[in-house]
Amino acid sequence: MKITWQSLIPKCFIPNKVIPKQTSVSRISISDFGYSLVLPEELSDSLAGSNLYVFTLAELKVITNGFSSSNFLGQGGFGPVHKGFIDDRFRPGLKAQTVAVKVLNLNGLQGHREWLTEVIFLGQLRHEHMVKLIGYCCEGENRLLVYEHMPRGSLENQLFRKYSVPIPWSTRIQIALGAAKGLAFLHQAKKPVIYRDFKASNILLDSDYTAKLSDFGLARQGPEGDATHVTTRVMGTHGYAAPDYMCTGHLTAASDVYSYGVLLLELLTGRRAMERSRPSREQRLVDWARSSLKEPRKLWRIMDPKLEGQYSETAALKTAALAYQCLDQRPKSRPTMSTVIQTLEPLA
Repeated sequence: MKITWQSLIPKCFIPNKVIPKQTSVSRISISDFGYSLVLPEELSDSLAGSNLYVFTLAELKVITNGFSSSNFLGQGGFGPVHKGFIDDRFRPGLKAQTVAVKVLNLNGLQGHREWLTEVIFLGQLRHEHMVKLIGYCCEGENRLLVYEHMPRGSLENQLFRKYSVPIPWSTRIQIALGAAKGLAFLHQAKKPVIYRDFKASNILLDSDYTAKLSDFGLARQGPEGDATHVTTRVMGTHGYAAPDYMCTGHLTAASDVYSYGVLLLELLTGRRAMERSRPSREQRLVDWARSSLKEPRKLWRIMDPKLEGQYSETAALKTAALAYQCLDQRPKSRPTMSTVIQTLEPLA
């Protein structure tokens, strides 16, 4: 095999065609990408104007102290996450801050396409209720992402961790409202985005419990024009995925709304969407709790005992009714995320 100088340069497995440098008007779609080889510089060019920093692997090793165990934050389907610190020593004008560095596990559940999806969406979409992507590394087979650090970690850890301080009712509504605003922003974008993996572990919390959506590896461009849905391979998380999507592979914004309804149930009951350790009738939260959402006498029985009754009964009833609507078996009968926000704002 003939070796050329080009073959010695690290490459990324991305577009079938080299995407031209973008302007502030146009936006790259993940559907534009296939699996040919292009240089990392060309990915950087295609994201011009996104304000993302391109880091080297050596820099990220310095930032995380060699990905030391003392800086380990957690492990997800993408791979391990480590805490680090960056400042303008690495890039001129870079704000000094603590960051989270996510490392793609080459043998894990997610791969290059999920990494690329994350870079594309978070590189171009910015919102106060979406975690901020600061930069990335694409060097050889290494794929890393650098985010703002969220001190309180995931909602999953805060809500379900044993011996943790219970999240007060008002804070739960605040979190639900923030997450709803993040989803609404995606659904109402000029090129709508369907999140597809909305769940408690993908909602990160800052020091003030501000909720931000993270992990966009499974996100997809929504239907455009006269299309009513996009058809995809069924992906997501057991207990959260909408039954209509599971059966048909037809993905719509209503699929996210169903998952949001499951999250409201978790906030109301303090139970996980799926718990294999419980009796068979109680393992799937929706099956166990949905029938109690519209009846006040039944609702009090399923409310999270950690709340110790410290919540507004009226607000709990309205939140339960909203969850019931989001969990409707008929996708067209579910509310939009804008309607969800209008319902929750008076309760916050």
